[in-house]
Amino acid sequence: MSGHVAAIIAAAGSGTRFGAQIPKALIQLGDRTLIEHAVAAISPTVDQVIVTAPATHLNQFQALLGSSVTVVVGGQTRSESIRSGLAAVSSDTKYILVHDAARALASNDLADRVLFALKNGEVAVIPGLHQIDTIKSVDEKGYVKSTPVRADLRNIQTPQGFEISVLKKAHATNGEGTDDAALVESIGYKVLVISGEERAIKITTPEDLATAYNFLGNNNKFLTGTGVDAHAFEVGRELWLGCINWPDEVGVAGHSDGDVAAHAICDSLFAATGLGDLGSNFGVDRPEYAGASGAKLLAETLTIISEAGFKISNVSVQVIGNRPKLAGRRKEAIAALSAALNGAPVSLLATTTDGLGLTGEGKGIAAIASALVFKVSSNDR
Repeated sequence: MSGHVAAIIAAAGSGTRFGAQIPKALIQLGDRTLIEHAVAAISPTVDQVIVTAPATHLNQFQALLGSSVTVVVGGQTRSESIRSGLAAVSSDTKYILVHDAARALASNDLADRVLFALKNGEVAVIPGLHQIDTIKSVDEKGYVKSTPVRADLRNIQTPQGFEISVLKKAHATNGEGTDDAALVESIGYKVLVISGEERAIKITTPEDLATAYNFLGNNNKFLTGTGVDAHAFEVGRELWLGCINWPDEVGVAGHSDGDVAAHAICDSLFAATGLGDLGSNFGVDRPEYAGASGAKLLAETLTIISEAGFKISNVSVQVIGNRPKLAGRRKEAIAALSAALNGAPVSLLATTTDGLGLTGEGKGIAAIASALVFKVSSNDR
């Protein structure tokens, strides 16, 4: 058998924890999506790249990655997705690397080191970092059962490498595991752990995304902006907040629908890109925006900044007021805000001011938003 090397990148996960209505692998990190980062890093090491994607976004993945990457429909679980990828592996493959799009910044050097160990006689090789925190094993009531020896523990990463015959044998049981090494271990093979790297972090939340930017280096393409909006309550008006209607609440005064969350996000995007503000783009001197919805203003803001060569990495907005209570409809509002921004990741928080000011006295509602955007070249638009 030849030394043909393939890679499977699992990318069928959702973006639920980001509040995005797109697959996690399509979330933007700098000037690329997570899946583009992952493919770019592993491609120089392998002869074939296979990406497992959600059936709903198969065409989008293929258009994004091009004909050099094989895109297949992933499964309901990670292990099912890897089995889908294995079915597409070239018949002359000897070694295979299994990677996660969520570990988008794992370097090419890491992939090379995994493959080097395979070619030197190992059948299963995985990267890992030393555990620096004390770990406790607890029972179902929360009591400590034991304290594992920290020196013996590793935080495991991807890409993980295997002889193809070993990985196929492990998956032939149709078992489930949080990583492929667990399945290989379960059928009796030894798995070698080599040194991992800090940059191969798993990106699952907006906080992880923020951490990931630290590994991209000094890049002046990234810009941030802050936006603030506030409106007084006005009896007889409908309340729109977070691009959704609140039928049992008093609305606010305003030229448009008064959606403070949407308006603050618009201003944060304009501030980041230097393209004016809410007033200059959609002000009272523009009668066509009288009564305009927050979703409409967000969509038009996105068009304005996109035409100027910017893309959104993520936005965060905090609503300030005694009411409405967001907890029961937070996910709905996040989904609506994200949809208006074509799937951009959105975080939504809420707070009060302990009886102080316009919002604390129950006279109105406010919001403050921040945005992270980046400049793209004309070829990437």
